[in-house]
Amino acid sequence: MRLDKYLKVSRLIKRRTVANEACDAGRVMINDRPAKASADVKVGDVITIAFGNKDVKVEVLAVQETVKKEEAKELFRYL
Repeated sequence: MRLDKYLKVSRLIKRRTVANEACDAGRVMINDRPAKASADVKVGDVITIAFGNKDVKVEVLAVQETVKKEEAKELFRYL
């Protein structure tokens, strides 16, 4: 699954366009490497997102095309 879509589905970032812009600005990394919005996300990847002065680091536990709001937090775990 594309990185921008995963960020939206998992609700780490609310909108796909915002996820796209974050990737273009170099604020999203997969396994400590800068990632483009089109990068492929797999189970076990570690995603780091720079939000202002704090970083959010999560491990991908599952990849699904659609998920209910309540179940979105089951797609990842914070590190």
